[in-house]
Amino acid sequence: MNRLLRAFLLCLLAWTAQGEELTARVDRTHLDAGETLELTLESTDPAPPGKPDLGPLEAHFEVLGTRQVNRPGSTGGESPGTIQWLVTLQPRHPGQLTIPPLRLGDRQTRAIVLHVRESEVDSDPARLAPVFIDASLDQESTYVQAQVVLTLRIYHSVSLYDDSSLSPLQMADARIEALGVPRTYETSVNGVRHGVIEMRYAVFPQRSGQLLIPAQAFTATEVSRLPDRDGLLPFGPHSGRQIRVESPAIHLTVKAKPAEYPADAPWLPARSLVLSESWSPAPEQARAGESLTRHLTLRADGLSGAQLPPLAGPPVEGLRRYPEQPQLASQAGERGLIGSREEREALVPTRDGRIELPAQEVLWWNTAHDRLEHTRLPARTLMVAKNPMLAEEQPQPSAALSPPPWQALWAWQLASSLLFCTTLLGFTLWWRARRQPAVLRSAAGWPNPRLLDDLHRACQANDTQATRQALDAWARQQPETLAAMAARFVPLSDALDGLNGALYSESGQRWQGEDLWQAIRDLPPAQDVDTARERSQLPPLYPR
Repeated sequence: MNRLLRAFLLCLLAWTAQGEELTARVDRTHLDAGETLELTLESTDPAPPGKPDLGPLEAHFEVLGTRQVNRPGSTGGESPGTIQWLVTLQPRHPGQLTIPPLRLGDRQTRAIVLHVRESEVDSDPARLAPVFIDASLDQESTYVQAQVVLTLRIYHSVSLYDDSSLSPLQMADARIEALGVPRTYETSVNGVRHGVIEMRYAVFPQRSGQLLIPAQAFTATEVSRLPDRDGLLPFGPHSGRQIRVESPAIHLTVKAKPAEYPADAPWLPARSLVLSESWSPAPEQARAGESLTRHLTLRADGLSGAQLPPLAGPPVEGLRRYPEQPQLASQAGERGLIGSREEREALVPTRDGRIELPAQEVLWWNTAHDRLEHTRLPARTLMVAKNPMLAEEQPQPSAALSPPPWQALWAWQLASSLLFCTTLLGFTLWWRARRQPAVLRSAAGWPNPRLLDDLHRACQANDTQATRQALDAWARQQPETLAAMAARFVPLSDALDGLNGALYSESGQRWQGEDLWQAIRDLPPAQDVDTARERSQLPPLYPR
């Protein structure tokens, strides 16, 4: 018993420790010697045992400041609260430096590698001013519609008010996207400490040739530290000298699309491109009539999500496809934008057996190695199993043999008598039903009639979502599944295809519910339904 208790406590402690993490990240991994960077340590433990041990940083970094930020979690408990420690670091020397793992209690962070460049002495007279602005590109030439990163840095050795502004970056022949929020840090320029405001932009030229990136103007108000004529320091907002500086204009060479690139393929210039897929459930579990969800993800370094092409493949025999709306995203990284396109589609095999899915291929131009690349997913074979839930169609009964001539008159008389009796009985039941109040069927013998009323109203309103919910609720009350009913009645199968197409189609086609309601009304009963109906003495809710 003691062993079991100890094992339980160890498992509980391990599970609790797994939910509490300590992570570390920096605002950038490439910087010049003399610059500062911000290290963020984050703990999900609401009551951490003290503070992180920053002693291992002293070997290669100077800790300039540390502050703690508490972020409470949501009231519903969906996101836990976190505690952050923001540490300002300055590298002691250039080179490849490593921020070692830092410990907090029994948890520790992962190591982070930094690249610190050697700072150069700048003799430009403009950089000796108290405020100046610099502009640079990550490459001198690029392809049309490919990304180039523009970095603007504003250096100031004097204090500035918060009324500073930068002119907007606008170019008629290029598309521009900001890469995150501005960064602020400190650096040393010719032995003088400067504050730096850094802004980065992803620029996508739209035509080949020479592109001029215009100068950007920065305006601010310097905080005055000189006393007035009475010997007092000035008091009040914006009391100081107005400063206006401009960045240098930059010429960029834009190359045209290479001649060897296929003319019928979308032009995709990127540093890297990855195509991946996932399935739910696994494709080995495919069964006829049941849907599989295929998730395709295309991720490109150096392109935005809007530049990535659709991934839809050609039609496949024996497979119905219902694509969802694609999800496009663009994330700012260290080297620019990382675009992604995610596509989901429901695949419904219409038969069992072998179904071949063709290979998925994307052509793109590798700007890092300047060559054509092929990224592909191999062809896949689906071995679709039979579905026992699908009712097989019953063979049509053979035609009855013609009666002997001596029985023809007797059979005609018997049929006429039966027709007269059933007509009289039906008229009598109809007349009694009109004179009696409506009686709800018992839930044990018949489905709830309100479910059919809800389905009728949803079809009349042409509401796809409400119709799907009402149809599922009605089908659950039937003696056979919806797939079985669709398999034995073709108009219902066609109407369901129209409804599913309106629900999952990317184009959002307009749907009319009259065909589905007519198919439900004309649905022939199954054998067990006919038997139960003969035993009931109540009239049907919707007489056909």
